[in-house]
Parts: sequence; structure tokens; C-alpha cells
Amino acid sequence: MGYKYAVVGATGNVGREILQILAEHDVAAGDVSAVASARSVGAEVSYGEDDVLEIFDLAKFDFEGTDIVLSSPGAKVSAEYVPRATSAGAIVIDNTSHFRMDPDIPLVVPEVNPEAIAEFRNRNVIANPNCSTIQLVVALKPLHDLARIRRVVVSTYQSVSGPGKSAMDELFNQTKGVYMNEPGHKFQENFSKQIAFNAIPQIDAFMEDGSTKEEWKMMVETKKILDPEIRMTATCVRVPVFIGHAESVNIEFENSITTEEAREALRVAEGVVVVDHRADEGYVTQVECAGEDPVYVSRIRDDMTLENGLNLWIVADNLRKGAALNTVQIDETLIREHL
Repeated sequence: MGYKYAVVGATGNVGREILQILAEHDVAAGDVSAVASARSVGAEVSYGEDDVLEIFDLAKFDFEGTDIVLSSPGAKVSAEYVPRATSAGAIVIDNTSHFRMDPDIPLVVPEVNPEAIAEFRNRNVIANPNCSTIQLVVALKPLHDLARIRRVVVSTYQSVSGPGKSAMDELFNQTKGVYMNEPGHKFQENFSKQIAFNAIPQIDAFMEDGSTKEEWKMMVETKKILDPEIRMTATCVRVPVFIGHAESVNIEFENSITTEEAREALRVAEGVVVVDHRADEGYVTQVECAGEDPVYVSRIRDDMTLENGLNLWIVADNLRKGAALNTVQIDETLIREHL
């Protein structure tokens, strides 16, 4: 007999991807309910190749008897309904930012810190990290084990699918509008400036020190998942790409490490694919990673300004490994090792 699931936020980009990956993977799902806000009630979403699920209203949904909730509805919504779900006995794997830095709740990337899943018993909640953090720590983990990371400087180039479908529509409409001589602000709703043919050095709100909240998330989440001693700074940029996040990463190590050693450590690491040919097209871009599961690492090279330094280029599908796939992998590890 399989587990009873509820996928909350099922009509969003990540929710739809969770349903697709649940169906793709051999997960012990005996029954799956698709749950979203009241405005989506009556709509239907695909579950695998053949099945269609009708949407239930989150406000009225009864979690009694539900074993596992895979959640991606937004932080404010999670704050309200997750306690209701856990009180009914469900375990919640939450993809929003609300629970990530709670010291009682594990923040998990299965390739990096699967042992943390055991802490779900504290509150019956497991947090899924930020999309840009996930792909970063998957690549950093084998290198940290090899030579111990001292400092990381990362610049991200993040696609518009992170904020949701309306942001993807905004990029599409603005791009079309440029060729139709329509003003960019006509379609501007999600971003602070025109996103078409542009790069916006702001993701989420600004904080008092001048960082954005996205940059802060990357720093504190990396410390919680990988090592609190790592020093890190980030600049997060929104770019006119539909799916896939890219990161330019500079790493300073405590111990000596060669590019050959780094390449081999990454090549055998779980969840990583190295594509690093020093020739035209010898690297992976965001367009190529869309719809794929791995974290791709390219452009592995020495930083000549540091005694022990490397530069990397990292790309991954932010809807899959950056959100939905990581959620399902947590679920699989939870079932296999703890239930």
C-alpha cells in the first residue's frame, strides 16, 4: 500500500513539475491530491502521461489521513496551512522560504546533507532550499570534502521562471513588444525594470546592508547546509531566460587543489555532470539544461590571484533540481531511510 500525498500549489510552475516528477519516479504514491487556492478550484492538472487531477481548495482541504505533503504555494500561505497539515499527522516538505532558517527544521539537499532529514521529527517539516543555493551546494560539496572551502564569491544569472508563470509571460510579452514598438512598461508587473533584452541586479527586496534578500538567502542557507565557517558573498541577477539558472563561482580553499583533482571529484559526485572542454561549445548553458535533472559544471580553471583558488560555471534547471526534483528526492530519502 502506497503513501497518500497532497501536492500544494499544484497549479504553479513548481507544483506542476512536482506532479510530473512524482509520476516519473518510482515513488510509493498510493493516492495523490492536487491542492491550490480557491481561484483554481475546478481546474485540472496533469499527473504523468495519462492521468489528470482535479484541484482541491486549500482553505477547505482536510489533511486527515494524508501522509506526505509536497508544498510550494508561497511563504505566507505555507506559514498558515503547514501547521494545520502537521497537526493532522502529515509530514510536510516545504519549498517556500518560510521554514528554511528555523533552527528546529532541517534544510536539505540529499546529495549534500541527507543525514539532516532525521530532524524532521522535531516539527514534521523539512525545508527545501532556495533554487540558486541548491545547485551551488551540490557542486561545492565534493570540493569542500577534498580541500575545505574558505570563501565563495558567486554571481548568479537567474531565469524568470522562478517567480512564476506571470513572470515568464512578462518576458514573452515584453520581447514581442520590442519588435512591435510597444513600451516595455506596458507589460511590466513582476520586475522593477524591463526584463526583455536586459539584466536586473535585484532579486527580492533590498536589506539594510545593500544586499538583496536573495543574496542573503544564498549565504545563510549555504552555511546551514554545508558549513557555517564558509565565508560567502553573492550578487544575484535576473536575466531574460525562461528556464535555468547559471552561476559564476570563485572559490578559495584552505588546502591545495588542482583543476584535475577538482574535475575528478566533481565527475564522480552524485547529481553532478562535468562538461568542460576548452573549446567552442565545450560548456553547458541555461538553454541546454532546461528539462534536465543534473547540476552541470563547466569552465573549471585556476584563479591565478589566489594560492588555492578555482573558478567554475554552474547551470541547472531551477524548476527541477532547483525545486521540484530536490523535493521529490527528499521524499524518496525520507521514505527509504526513516519511514
